[in-house]
Amino acid sequence: MRNKTTKSAVRTSVKKFTALAQKKDVPASEAALKEMVKKIDTASRKGIIKKNAAARKKSRMQRVLNTMRKAQ
Repeated sequence: MRNKTTKSAVRTSVKKFTALAQKKDVPASEAALKEMVKKIDTASRKGIIKKNAAARKKSRMQRVLNTMRKAQ
């Protein structure tokens, strides 16, 4: 049951970041990314998400944020 809540928290934080990224709100996106990375790392440490999958998710979201910063 704990795995399910952790996975759900990761998915929710990813959706939150994605929504802010689509609005092009850089400061709020940075905060959401920080929170998302924290949740992904926790899930990875517990073995709920595989190590490489966690790294891939973080990398993709960081790339989105970096392109937003460049556009400004």
